[in-house]
Amino acid sequence: MLLAVDVGNTNVVLGLMEGEEIRLVQRLATDRNATGYEYALRIRDCLALQGADRAGISGAIVSSVVPPVTAAVREAIRLLTGAEPIVVRPGIRTDLNILTDDPAAVGADRIVDAVAARAILPPPVIILDMGTANTVSVLDAAGNFIGGVIMPGLRLSMDALTRGTSLLPQVSLEHPRAVIGKNTVEGMKSGLLVGCAATLDGIFDRIEAELGAKCRVVATGGMAALVIPLCRREIPYAPDLLLRGLGILYELNK
Repeated sequence: MLLAVDVGNTNVVLGLMEGEEIRLVQRLATDRNATGYEYALRIRDCLALQGADRAGISGAIVSSVVPPVTAAVREAIRLLTGAEPIVVRPGIRTDLNILTDDPAAVGADRIVDAVAARAILPPPVIILDMGTANTVSVLDAAGNFIGGVIMPGLRLSMDALTRGTSLLPQVSLEHPRAVIGKNTVEGMKSGLLVGCAATLDGIFDRIEAELGAKCRVVATGGMAALVIPLCRREIPYAPDLLLRGLGILYELNK
């Protein structure tokens, strides 16, 4: 089995894959101060609680947007499996043309998402990944990664709103009853969720106008399932998009 690990700003996502089948998905909180040994214990316990036998792990791959955690997770995987994990970084084979000003600066998660999206959808494609930050990545008609948009995620937006004001409270991230809020809490929910959906609608329209072509859109990330029902176009949700991309990259680089 393949151990695929995605290190995000909020969560570390673990996936156990056998071929194209995802056998297990679990999340741990990202801890920038944890050692490799501590991550090894957490990953070991997580796998054990799910009845997974780590002796069956024959390879591993890591994608990370948190450099201080990357080395600790690599050490943890070596301690648990004896395998040296592949790390998604400049120089590995992706079979993806990255036509940006600085290809090496594109986040590993965006590259992995793009590899997976290109495998399942004909281009041009817009990839929405909603987590701590919201990223919109674009594949042109030839399947080239040409760039995109980066925005604050929902929780970052709410934290900025409440920290920067005296009277606005933290609110639960759930759909408002209407766009026009009848009280402060409902108004904030509408601003955060409907506002995010409306922003995405506008960005998608402008990307298509810039490309001169209609695009397929696919969404992933923990917050996407909450927001995409509020968008004006139908957007399929692929929660395991990044893990599938890691599986493809492992096969290209093992």
